[in-house]
Amino acid sequence: MQEGLFEERRGYEPLAARMRPRQLSDYAGQQHLVGPGKPLRKAVEDGQLHSMILWGPPGVGKTTFAKLLADTADTAFESLSAVLSGVKDIRAAVERARNRQQVEGRDTLLFVDEVHRFNKSQQDAFLPHIEDGTVIFVGATTENPSFELNSALLSRTRVYVLKNLEKPDLIGLMQRALADPEGLKDKLVVPAELLDIIATSANGDARRSLNTLEIAADLAEPAAEGDVPELTKDVLQQVMQSSLRRFDKHGDVFYDQISALHKSVRGSDPDASLYWMCRMLDGGCDPVYVARRLVRIASEDIGNADPRALRLSLDAWDIQERLGSPEGELALAQAVTYLALAPKSNAVYSAFNRCMADIREQPDYEVPVHIRNAPTSLMKTMGHGKEYRYAHDEPEAFAAGEAYLPEPIANTRYYEPVRRGLEIRLSEKRERLDGWNRESAVQRYPSSPHDPD
Repeated sequence: MQEGLFEERRGYEPLAARMRPRQLSDYAGQQHLVGPGKPLRKAVEDGQLHSMILWGPPGVGKTTFAKLLADTADTAFESLSAVLSGVKDIRAAVERARNRQQVEGRDTLLFVDEVHRFNKSQQDAFLPHIEDGTVIFVGATTENPSFELNSALLSRTRVYVLKNLEKPDLIGLMQRALADPEGLKDKLVVPAELLDIIATSANGDARRSLNTLEIAADLAEPAAEGDVPELTKDVLQQVMQSSLRRFDKHGDVFYDQISALHKSVRGSDPDASLYWMCRMLDGGCDPVYVARRLVRIASEDIGNADPRALRLSLDAWDIQERLGSPEGELALAQAVTYLALAPKSNAVYSAFNRCMADIREQPDYEVPVHIRNAPTSLMKTMGHGKEYRYAHDEPEAFAAGEAYLPEPIANTRYYEPVRRGLEIRLSEKRERLDGWNRESAVQRYPSSPHDPD
């Protein structure tokens, strides 16, 4: 009896696998690639397959697409997973493809899932077999190929971007599953409004929508004996409480949302800033990481236009670490909305970058003698600190005409305050100090180091 149960379980296929389309015309979404008249669609129908990389988020049908390509072009299908396979498996798959080509005269489409997980040497193992036509290589990845794949492999393939499925595509998939005898026909009835909720929560992921539907079918109960169970909001809520939003902290979704948060703050949109921060938190991002990003934004995009922004960001970070979630996240919300509406200046950020670039490219200029340290009598006899003017002893605590940069770069200006926020006052003060420098009869160098002219 136990063997029978085991055999039955071993033959089980998830709903998402049973509902894979059987022909290219049934494939949901990706009309920018396989729509009528599109180059890839035409190449497949003409049997002119080429090696490619399929780049897209989870659940958009990369594996299904590869199988349909092979079926449509009457090509053998071989599959490897970078998570489970090594070079030995690659060699075995290539050898089968070579034998198939020589004996049957049939090409092989070699599908490699999660190809970005292969290291450089493993990726290199495919190159000669792609070049000599032993295999038609189709790699699938959720990561940006430009960063994760070797340039040699990219140069031998074309990259196609697969997009998240639209809500109508997901609803259509679920309706087909509910009507298909191999799916959930006579097993579940789902009102249209609940299909819409599932499609929305799936975030463009076909597998997620079908998995939700399948779990719901297991939990839904018939109103009366012999009736087909109908999904209710209560049951769907139970199912979806265990669902997590997609948030890969090492993937493009993660970096795209960080970018959206940063640019929304820079663009002074508090609503968008709050939205993207909440999206990240809801998806499982570490709130402390968000706090660190806000501190960075406060320095990079606000700077001295409102120095309170940096202090408020640090306080929010401290509160988050003291209180934890969810209490501490309110402090992050306070900080992100303040940063969004604060006056903006990247003057410090720009000055820092220009200064670092100069230091890397220019000679290591010596510290001017008059501002060197002189803790010993020997150093004093060498002139260290000689003629240094103590600013506090000067009028307005400013030594007009003095210079502090090395003489070869005495006229360099890095920090240029903008005319926003507190930097208006800083800019005015700098103009006033420049004027005093120009008017001073005492000049450290022949030309005033503070005169931008």
